[in-house]
Amino acid sequence: MINDIFNILLPQVCLGIFIFIQLICSMFLSPKYFRYSRLISAVGISLSIVLLTTVQTEPQYFGFKNSVMSDSYTLLFQFIILLCGFFTVLLTRNLIRERKQNAYTLHAVLLTGIFGALNIVSSNDFLTLFISLELLSFPSYFLIAAKRGYYSKEAAFKYLITAAVSSGVFLFGVSYLYGITASLNFSEIYEIIIEKETSLIYVFASVLTVLGLISKLAVFPFANWIIDVYKGTETSILAFLSTIPKLALFGILCRLFVFPLSSSFELTFVILILSLITAFWANTYAIRENNVKVILACSASANSSYVLLAASLVSVYNLSTVIFYLICYVLMNIAVFAFLNITENNSLGEKIENFSGLFHKNKVLGASYAISVIGLAGFPITSGFVAKIYLFSAIANSGLIFVPFLLALLILTVVALYYYLKLITPMFRKCDGNTGVKVLNAVYSQKFVLIFCTAVTVLIGVYPDKLIELCRFIAYNI
Repeated sequence: MINDIFNILLPQVCLGIFIFIQLICSMFLSPKYFRYSRLISAVGISLSIVLLTTVQTEPQYFGFKNSVMSDSYTLLFQFIILLCGFFTVLLTRNLIRERKQNAYTLHAVLLTGIFGALNIVSSNDFLTLFISLELLSFPSYFLIAAKRGYYSKEAAFKYLITAAVSSGVFLFGVSYLYGITASLNFSEIYEIIIEKETSLIYVFASVLTVLGLISKLAVFPFANWIIDVYKGTETSILAFLSTIPKLALFGILCRLFVFPLSSSFELTFVILILSLITAFWANTYAIRENNVKVILACSASANSSYVLLAASLVSVYNLSTVIFYLICYVLMNIAVFAFLNITENNSLGEKIENFSGLFHKNKVLGASYAISVIGLAGFPITSGFVAKIYLFSAIANSGLIFVPFLLALLILTVVALYYYLKLITPMFRKCDGNTGVKVLNAVYSQKFVLIFCTAVTVLIGVYPDKLIELCRFIAYNI
């Protein structure tokens, strides 16, 4: 057990220690020291990133009776999750100022969610995966409800109901897989399935298992919750919800598609249809919206559908595009929410028209936000452009039968340009002498997250080759 901990779980153990430190501080420290909660979380995540260097990846290491594993694929996803967690912690300044009494508890809950996400991507059996999913889900309920007001409580309750239903669907599918194979281990299920002919029960179990997981990605038929959750949640928590659960779930979904669920060709077409429905719903819903958070909720749902479609067409090339797309997407998304975190702190509201003329008195912040948004839209000289080209080329190379799905996605992507541009055009609008336009007050941590993520977005857009090579290496060694 000691060898397993040192070879796989040191980053998680470090994070667990800092969760207990936060809980101890919440019991014994005065609320006037609330600022230290951010520092403790940032130090804990930084140490966990350093300890990732101790994880064994070559050769693959299986621990705790093959229930968890580590390889280069797992390591990359854990690094990105921790990095996103670090940025989220930096953005929680406004939230903990409002919740001084609960600052340490809030950060303990946040670290627990990151802990669960790390365990999801290293899971190698369905029991470990389910426990890890709940470790991510339960903190999310409390984080959503952390904002003052009725809407945050309503959003948390809706998310709870959706997650409970999806967990039931997931377990139902897993129970059938266990009935067929008498195992919950991914590797063992894969070895048993490839020796048998695909049965209707296996297809049914695969579809239910995946449906239970993709509900947390806001993919049809479990997509409506995302609108209410985004409207009712504080922006720093949205930076968490829009990145870390996606990374964790896509990390494990790709492994499931490659191994235990790889024999179900019918599953691929179910996912293709659900992805198209989701993309159509999200992109058309966002067109008529003027609330920034609702538009970003639709963007999150649409982007999940694009990635899910590519991930379901299992190949090394497709998997590398999924990894590359996720890295680019989370960086752009965090930059956008860093800017919204600043505007929320300046009481600007969530309507698009409230951003009118902002660029003229906040050139650096406004330009960074605009670059991140056009990156999400897929404009050139941003990583979003390279990611979309790379992703769509992967779908095109998967076979002629998938070309109609690709054409539909391309049309929907063009439609999405309208609402992305709608997010940024008011900022460049000239008001009457720009009177009434605010100079945004932002602390260094908010500026750092926004500018750093935007700079990396441009850097990857101009020089994507090295990252693409890394993603191909990771995909080849899954």
